[in-house]
Amino acid sequence: MEWLSIPAATPSQAHRASAEARQAQLTKPPGSLGRLEQLACELSALQARERPQLERLQIVIFAGDHGIARSGVSAFPQEVTAAMVRNFAQGGAAISVLARQLGADFEVVNLGTLIDPGPLPGVKDYRLGPGTVSFAEQPAMTEHQLACALGAGRHAVERAHLQDCELFIGGEMGIGNTTAATAMACALLGCAPETITGPGTGLDVAGVARKVAIIAAALQQHPQARQAPLEALRRLGGFEIAALTGAYVACAQIGLPVIIDGFISTAAALTAARLCPHAEDWFLFAHTSAESGHRLMLNALHAQPLLNLGMRLGEGSGAALAVPLLRQACALHNDMATFAEAEVAGSQPPATPPTS
Repeated sequence: MEWLSIPAATPSQAHRASAEARQAQLTKPPGSLGRLEQLACELSALQARERPQLERLQIVIFAGDHGIARSGVSAFPQEVTAAMVRNFAQGGAAISVLARQLGADFEVVNLGTLIDPGPLPGVKDYRLGPGTVSFAEQPAMTEHQLACALGAGRHAVERAHLQDCELFIGGEMGIGNTTAATAMACALLGCAPETITGPGTGLDVAGVARKVAIIAAALQQHPQARQAPLEALRRLGGFEIAALTGAYVACAQIGLPVIIDGFISTAAALTAARLCPHAEDWFLFAHTSAESGHRLMLNALHAQPLLNLGMRLGEGSGAALAVPLLRQACALHNDMATFAEAEVAGSQPPATPPTS
């Protein structure tokens, strides 16, 4: 896993400055488009382009099951993970619909479902086992499994980069993964489980209390998880969370912008930022999840999500929904006329709008 030590790339401050200068010349009062202006300048710096664009998108869904699910921490059985992998392949999942709407390249990486869904079109079979081991009993992954899962994320980004991808979206599927992500967040942030644990796929009050107790016991059993991000990932995480972490680190290293989805993806992003300093410079954050505790992770990453729609689906769905907003920010930046082009008097807008 030596590749994890490669430093993150540096966004182009020259292109950011050029974009900010262009924004000052567009036919509008300065700042009147709010964060859309900032997003355009951010993308200009990340893509090292005067005119940023988001036409070539790559969406990769990483799937894997979790041994902790056997402890009753999910409202759904583990068989759902493999069934959803088939649904992704058949184009029937929410993210499948959104990928078509966006014209994005779409693939699924099966890192280890409890049930083997068999060969499927568009699904890469990288199975590392029938899901992780229950972290209530022992570390969720071996060191070898962790290295392979991280590498699977890195290789997905490398494939995207070879296709001249302009924005990467990682998604996840795995029954029990909100419990794993919550345990990781507790370890990384030093939070008590009761402050961050939510209902996941729909647990009732008693189910949430059981989930809190299981996570609290696991944190006591795995004190190493609080000491190092890789140990938090290996002991408490999952194959798909590790793959997302590897993908986010790789995006930062090669300089590929990535938009982060919800609760589970943000746990991976937080881990990536702890492993690779300044990796978060390459992250855009799609939305605020309805899942409890998401805001704590976002605050730790100094993130400003674009949307707040009460979503908690995962799959990269929230990230996909934010893409049209980013595309509009690029279009406004690229296609609006400057004051000079529109032959509006003066090269700068008035300090205050005229009154009638």
